[in-house]
Amino acid sequence: MAKAYSNKINKIRSFALALIFFGVLIMYGGIFFRDNPIIMLIFIVLGMLSILFSMVVYFWIGMLSTRAVVVTCPNCEKPTKVLGRVDMCMHCREPLTLDPELEGKDFNEDYNKKKKKTTADKEA
Repeated sequence: MAKAYSNKINKIRSFALALIFFGVLIMYGGIFFRDNPIIMLIFIVLGMLSILFSMVVYFWIGMLSTRAVVVTCPNCEKPTKVLGRVDMCMHCREPLTLDPELEGKDFNEDYNKKKKKTTADKEA
């Protein structure tokens, strides 16, 4: 079964959203320790740290998103943002690249790594 790829911006946004839910669940976990205020406070602080970290991640991906190249997807003809050498369309998951050397090659996220020879280059 092939690995399900998705757009890098959407992956990071989903991670930040998961941090928010995780933080809220941690804070709700503190309710079970109402009798011990120190443990309850620890749970609430950990939950708040998770939510604050998600805010930092959202800010970071927002700044990164402003520098992303906007291209029109050839498949669905909708504008999408591309980060790195290869990325997926945000709407239809069409593989996209800005590098003419990679056109026609199979999609592989290893092309975005900064190594001299990637595993994808060795296979080709």
